[in-house]
Amino acid sequence: MGRIDWLNALGWGEDQLQDLRVTAYAYIRQGKYEIALPIFEALSILSPNNAYDSQTVGALYLQLNQPTKALKAFDNALKIEGDHSPTLMNVCKCFFMIGKKSEGLQLANILKNDADTQIANIARALILAYS
Repeated sequence: MGRIDWLNALGWGEDQLQDLRVTAYAYIRQGKYEIALPIFEALSILSPNNAYDSQTVGALYLQLNQPTKALKAFDNALKIEGDHSPTLMNVCKCFFMIGKKSEGLQLANILKNDADTQIANIARALILAYS
């Protein structure tokens, strides 16, 4: 049995998806992560090829101290988008949170050379903290 095309089944387009993203993001800005999470989970089902939605699901799980669930969402985002430094940094944080120190350090050592200085600096700080 194939996947259901929910957008077609609902008669929705990109405008409706964007409305949901804006609404969920407003909840994030208010710190209401528990409300934003199911909206972004729905978005990741409605628009399965959108890496941003999966990244946001992962970030919300990370914020809610659920790193195992966050890793699954980040893995999905990386399958869609490839090597995305902010997502990889969040994966690195998840590794440390679940006690996978060697995997976290290995990834941090790669990210410490990232072109984005913010990512590189966070990676260096994690290396210092966990070495």
